[in-house]
Amino acid sequence: MKLPDNQDLTNLLKEMPVKAPKGYHYEVTDFKRNVAAFWLCGGPTYLYNGGECARTIHSFYNYKKRVWYSPINSKRVGGEVAPEAIRPYSSMPLNLNPLMVALLT
Repeated sequence: MKLPDNQDLTNLLKEMPVKAPKGYHYEVTDFKRNVAAFWLCGGPTYLYNGGECARTIHSFYNYKKRVWYSPINSKRVGGEVAPEAIRPYSSMPLNLNPLMVALLT
């Protein structure tokens, strides 16, 4: 797919704030107008999908506004997320209780 300024969607991978984990890679697909879906691909292969690599939604990116969004699921965009809060496996925000925050810091 092409962006409005005639760029390829794969150029959006350069704007990804994190690198893919070892053994994984990211794919970009067109989702809605001005929004691209980033998929994390790789890991184990499963019999139910014909031996293809497993895919999970990682995040959504509005390339017109340059804003990242966490996914609710693969079909719904969630809330806005700061680029520094995005992790390699997911951009969903962590829901930590105060004890977990104290242990992780």
